[in-house]
Amino acid sequence: MSAEDQGRARAATFREQHNLGHAPLPDLVSLIELSQRIDVAVIEAEQDEHGMTMRDPVRQVVMVAVALTSHPMRQRSTLAHELGHVLFGDFAAPKAGGWDRRSPEEIRADAFARHLLVPIAGIKSVLADCDAGRTEDVRSGANVGEVQAARAKGRRGPEKVSLPELSVLVQRFKASPSLVAIQLCGARLISTAQKNEWMTLSTPTLAARFGWSDLYQGWQHESRTRRAPQRLLSRAIEGYMANVVSLQAVARLRGLPEEQIAAELEEAGIIPAEVAPVPVPAAGKRRPDTDFSELDALEESTGPAGDKSAPRAGRGAHGE
Repeated sequence: MSAEDQGRARAATFREQHNLGHAPLPDLVSLIELSQRIDVAVIEAEQDEHGMTMRDPVRQVVMVAVALTSHPMRQRSTLAHELGHVLFGDFAAPKAGGWDRRSPEEIRADAFARHLLVPIAGIKSVLADCDAGRTEDVRSGANVGEVQAARAKGRRGPEKVSLPELSVLVQRFKASPSLVAIQLCGARLISTAQKNEWMTLSTPTLAARFGWSDLYQGWQHESRTRRAPQRLLSRAIEGYMANVVSLQAVARLRGLPEEQIAAELEEAGIIPAEVAPVPVPAAGKRRPDTDFSELDALEESTGPAGDKSAPRAGRGAHGE
């Protein structure tokens, strides 16, 4: 089985195991954390760094990290790609050399990401909804062209997907035009030439052309927002409530000012538990762990160092 086929099959299995059907996926960070019980962090990184998966072989702990970016579709693709590495167990160190070609593991993770984010069955379902909508337009006497009317009756032309439909698919699946075009071509819904043309389009261009720029800008804000691993943050807050983790530590984990974190936690009713002070013993009261009177008496009986009147050790417990 090729790397492409392995990626496609594993994506289908993942969707089936988690009852995801063919619908667009929700927040990928939460999906990965909750389904795999691993930590995912969205952090600042170098411009050319998009994501990585790390594993501690001693503790068997896996963590995924992706970069903050103004490209939300790219971030989702990176998350799906790294999930592919996790599911396939691709934790070996990369081989030296061969930088001009992608390894089978990377090709497999790419295929997994594409089919996970934009399944072919999901594409066909969305296009069927588009056809149903046009059918209603025809029935209501709306002014539609012959091509649109033909499509409403199920007779699509050689290029079976229009540019407005591409925009719908990109918006619905929250995936780049390039990724969607590859899937459309793989499903034989567009030609290779059409795929190559649409791969040059950007998401902001489609959003501006078809009126969903405000939505896209909201996604950009989300993908530029730092996110701490949910499980790690949950444990830190538990420690804060127990008064064993400082507010500063929680704020550092979130990457936000202490004042903001304090106000947020207080508003949510999350406050540290009161710690009962350790009682100080009253003056003159003897405590077994701090009473050195016997030691003082012993020192007085032995006298100063070198004093000939000091008792000498003889036979007994210490032997010869």
